[in-house]
Amino acid sequence: MSLRAKTALLAGLFLLLCGCTNGSKVNPQLDGADKEFLLKGITGLEQITQLTGEPSPNRTDRYAVYGTDLGSMMNDGERTYFVFGDTFGEREPGQTGGGGSYWRSNTMAYTTDAEAADGITFEGMVTDEFGTAKELLPSAKIDYEEMTKIPTHGIAAEGALYLYYMSVKHWGDPGKWDANYSSVAKSVDNGETWELQDQLRWPGDGNFIQVSSYKVENDAGGSNIYFWGIPAGRFGGVQLMKVGEEHIEKQSKYEYFSGVDADGNPQWSTDMEDAIEVVDDTAGELSVVWNAYLERWLMTYLKEGRGVVIREGITPWGPWGKPLDLVRAEDYPGLYGPYMNERYTENDGQTIYFTLSLWDPYNVFWFKASLEK
Repeated sequence: MSLRAKTALLAGLFLLLCGCTNGSKVNPQLDGADKEFLLKGITGLEQITQLTGEPSPNRTDRYAVYGTDLGSMMNDGERTYFVFGDTFGEREPGQTGGGGSYWRSNTMAYTTDAEAADGITFEGMVTDEFGTAKELLPSAKIDYEEMTKIPTHGIAAEGALYLYYMSVKHWGDPGKWDANYSSVAKSVDNGETWELQDQLRWPGDGNFIQVSSYKVENDAGGSNIYFWGIPAGRFGGVQLMKVGEEHIEKQSKYEYFSGVDADGNPQWSTDMEDAIEVVDDTAGELSVVWNAYLERWLMTYLKEGRGVVIREGITPWGPWGKPLDLVRAEDYPGLYGPYMNERYTENDGQTIYFTLSLWDPYNVFWFKASLEK
């Protein structure tokens, strides 16, 4: 090989290495170039087990949790936290929906069980001095003032746990409710105690009352946290915001997706009024994760009258594919709250596991399904 050829080869290798180390490497989670939709349908839907309540293998009645709902998840190291909504002690036989003794607005279980196929075994719950599941974030429990504080999603960031929640003013007709605001609470002791972050608040009539969060590496060597948000209730579309992990406690650092430029690059604004919808639909209790099998984003939510649907996203801001049936309402009446977690998959992400709440018997169940592409 001539000196000129060797020089050219070394120069090319140098440029290649620079491109991989200076932050210019393309992140597949954010790159939508030349991608097509792959998700064709869902197969193998199965209810695995009941996670909460007296009949469940976890026997959460030991913690005075006879009825509860939701069950969104967040990971911190090897531990996964399951966060529940309105939680009740003993209930009347055959009781449907929320209600019963010893009402707590929110409770939490934890586990290091990574074997999803046979259900999830809780290692414990965050408890009070009596050994019963503790209310993490107290609420006024006064109708038309503050009925309850409902957690939507949490995330581990900057060495702490952050739990996003909505302050519900009033439960209205089915699928409708009024919110005072949404906000965040922080724990630095593995969820045992929580400090309200009142400097972080989104208005009750806004589109970020219920959120689903996911952390994505950025070019600076840190992480951005993306939040897909919907209004109070189950009849609004999905908008998107993000914040650098190091700025998670600063409201002014949150940015809102406001569209794309002529080259398809996302545009962000610090003014929430500039936010636009990334999904135009009636979404309730949404959940968004990155799926390694498809190398696409997955979004699940309740679509009233139809059931739980799943959509595939090319980037966090879209485009998002059409909604496909995941769990039909006619098969599981009173279903809601479908929450995924990237930790609980099999077959390189082809099989997904998720929580699902059923209004009757007002408890949380564990489901699985397989993605067909």
